[in-house]
Amino acid sequence: MAAKVPHWHRYLQVILSRERQRVEHFQKAENILLVVLERVHAMDPRFIVDYSRNLEALEFALSAAEDEVTMEVPLRIDADALFVQECSDKQSDSEKETCGNYQLPGSCYLGVPKEGPNLENWTKEDVFNAVGSTEYCGHIVPGKILRLLKDLVVAAIVHCKSQSLIKPVLCSSPGEVEAERLKEDDMHLPLLVSSGWKMICFNIVPVMRRKQGVLELNNSWQERGFPQGSLRKVAQEANYIPASYYHWRYSTNRSILKLIQIVGNLKGYRLDSLRLLDQVNQEHWREEGKKEGLTFHHLKMVFLWATHFFPSPEDWMDLDGSVYRLLVILLCCLVTQNLPHFLYPEQNLFQGDGLDLSALYSKVETFASSPEHFLKFHFVIRENNMHQQMDYGLKALLLLPDEDKAYWDTAFFDMLLNKVFCDDCSGEDIKRIIPFNTKMFVQFQMYQIKDTQRISAMSNIQAKTKKMANNQS
Repeated sequence: MAAKVPHWHRYLQVILSRERQRVEHFQKAENILLVVLERVHAMDPRFIVDYSRNLEALEFALSAAEDEVTMEVPLRIDADALFVQECSDKQSDSEKETCGNYQLPGSCYLGVPKEGPNLENWTKEDVFNAVGSTEYCGHIVPGKILRLLKDLVVAAIVHCKSQSLIKPVLCSSPGEVEAERLKEDDMHLPLLVSSGWKMICFNIVPVMRRKQGVLELNNSWQERGFPQGSLRKVAQEANYIPASYYHWRYSTNRSILKLIQIVGNLKGYRLDSLRLLDQVNQEHWREEGKKEGLTFHHLKMVFLWATHFFPSPEDWMDLDGSVYRLLVILLCCLVTQNLPHFLYPEQNLFQGDGLDLSALYSKVETFASSPEHFLKFHFVIRENNMHQQMDYGLKALLLLPDEDKAYWDTAFFDMLLNKVFCDDCSGEDIKRIIPFNTKMFVQFQMYQIKDTQRISAMSNIQAKTKKMANNQS
């Protein structure tokens, strides 16, 4: 059986006990950064200070990583008046930039119309390139904005230190703000800020916010599992961030965080399952000292798909059952090597990441089979001694959604969570029908749903799976 409930709750209690202090440290560092950004705004009002930081605080609280936080700096402009000119594939690929894997592919120019209202400040040479066009007079250049913002941030730090608004560097201790990383040539400005406990890296990103959303919600089925109107609510604003020196791109990061915030208001162990699994990822699945690996952004997408596929409050009543709902989605995505973006399912978030998905699958599968060995902090054991080799039957089952999209649905994942396969057949019959590992599915006994329609759909998909296996044997 899966780990006893106390294991899960003790592990979660440790995470939550640390979380309050971590959030306090984050808010202290954030307040220092806001002092710097207020000075930036005073020097150049085109850059706005956004005091509504609840989404960033939520992400910092849920994530086990404490290295980097994104700080968006909105631009004071009527972005809806701008022309959005999509780049050709050749233009887009020539300057492709990746930042946290949260933006969509496809870059664009943002053009200033020839007769736009209140856009004079954005046709100055420090942020603008003039071009010949019948519709617009030129483009707002993100590379120029980043260069200007970097100079303003440096000047603001100098001013704030001279006025004792922030502490300067002392011989015995670092200052509250360190700008050494600003020399890095990237599509954000990394700034180290003291939290009183450690330095937090804030990645400052200029952002264009348009009220004309680009998110097309043609597939209403995606809203299943979310409060009615949730997806339309998060689609009311479109955010554009730098993709390269000349190009912008649409970012879904804010929309994703808004969805997670909405789900967090629902009953059950929803957000707790996400924070617990991310802690396990940081402690056991990621290789120490390497940036490559499963990220919190990956797990956010797994969480949203789990919210969609498991819409009933009953799905989230137990902590261990809630975590396993994320696990079956994650295992399936690792086997098929495809983690669809929740808002844009045609985008595979595993593509181009350079992840060793087979090795990662083994680690996740080991945790799913014996979680009690991992639900401890500072628990050290050699991985090759811990891993129990499973047969490839489970992988064969998890590959079904890649072969038939009908399996990418609630009924299939309900089947994985239910023990019905083990109850229906003897061990030899199971191996003959689908040779998956029986022990693994005994441990996936996390199904307590009483919805007759879901039970019926699960029975149908199970019958379909057995029939397909019999026809192949």
